[in-house]
Amino acid sequence: MGRRSVELGRVQETLLIPLFARAAETARRRPLTRDPKAVELVESLDYDFSRIGGGLRLLGAVFRGVILDAWVREFLDAHPAGTVVELGCGLGTRYERLDNGTATWVELDLPDVITLRRELLEESGRRRMVAGSVTEPGWTAAVGAAPGPYLFVSEAVLVYLTEAAVRTAIGLLTKHFPGSVLLMDTVPAAVARRERAVNVAWSCEDPRELADWGLRLRDSRALWELPPEARARLTPGRRVLTGLLNRASGKGGSRFSRFDIG
Repeated sequence: MGRRSVELGRVQETLLIPLFARAAETARRRPLTRDPKAVELVESLDYDFSRIGGGLRLLGAVFRGVILDAWVREFLDAHPAGTVVELGCGLGTRYERLDNGTATWVELDLPDVITLRRELLEESGRRRMVAGSVTEPGWTAAVGAAPGPYLFVSEAVLVYLTEAAVRTAIGLLTKHFPGSVLLMDTVPAAVARRERAVNVAWSCEDPRELADWGLRLRDSRALWELPPEARARLTPGRRVLTGLLNRASGKGGSRFSRFDIG
């Protein structure tokens, strides 16, 4: 069979960055994370991945996934029959990496992404793919039909929306799923301005500000601030590099946070 061509909108096309990052990381001698499914997907797509670039862009995507994966594991350890909801799932393979055999997964994205996803990945009784927008309420019924408690994961999604759209999306969570948990990334205005060329639109200087939106901050990490168990797997060179990057960014870089909803 030939490779599958990729026809996505400009913002949706950014989903290929973390996919390629995980595949490239898996090929390293001492990978921080292993994702054979990402390797398989990259090899199945007719796309010039050299357009994505490399270096810190890919490393940052890997670190982001590792930070969020650690919190998802904690949720599944505490609620093995709960539901993980991926908001803007892209070609994410968190199900393949973390599924425990009992949890339910709901994967939401725009129709063109879900069409591509269904051609490459399989649904099952515990894994459902839903086409829709995070700002429209139609998807909430699919999540509500799954068993609670719920963990919502927004990885490099909301930063591409306007502030009004982000408020709408979070409003759906506070209205329909109070008591749930949300994992999401935020960027300060300086980073948003720097990334405007790739359609980053929404900025947040401090995740604690989102308390006014109905989100109570539980934990927060900087991009280069890995959980201890993940940091222990870094090579010496990467440990030095990320230490320098963490100090250089200070409080002015991307953050990854865990919130209680409502």
